[in-house]
Amino acid sequence: MLTLSELQNTSRPKKKVQRVGRGIGSGRGKTSGRGEKGDGSRSGYKRRYGYEGGQVPLYRKLPVRGFTRGRFDKPSQAITLALIEAYFEDGEVVNKETLRDKGLIHRRLPSGIKILSNGELTKKVTIEAQAISQAALQKLEEKKISFTLVE
Repeated sequence: MLTLSELQNTSRPKKKVQRVGRGIGSGRGKTSGRGEKGDGSRSGYKRRYGYEGGQVPLYRKLPVRGFTRGRFDKPSQAITLALIEAYFEDGEVVNKETLRDKGLIHRRLPSGIKILSNGELTKKVTIEAQAISQAALQKLEEKKISFTLVE
């Protein structure tokens, strides 16, 4: 049996914090490790990523190529059948508002919700979604669960 006298401290020792600006003898006095003059020695300085000391940074020298749809992409929230099974009762309506009330989706959704086929749905609910996957569509039709696609 373990006794109090045999207990050991298993936590790591705290790292010693180097205190700066506390006199010459500390090793980090006067300029406090910031060097002399310049931006880095001033308070409030933040080093910009890719800064090259005044030279034009590499990311500005390289040409912009191609096209990305990132600016125009409207992400949708994926909801699985298993999630609907867990959070909804018979006769309830599954749509943006009810999902938002239950805290399952973000309050602002540009493209709405998409129903995915993961899990099984046994409850008779009414689903109103912007998109439904093919596999989820088959499952809903087999179980005769009503759904509508909303724009």
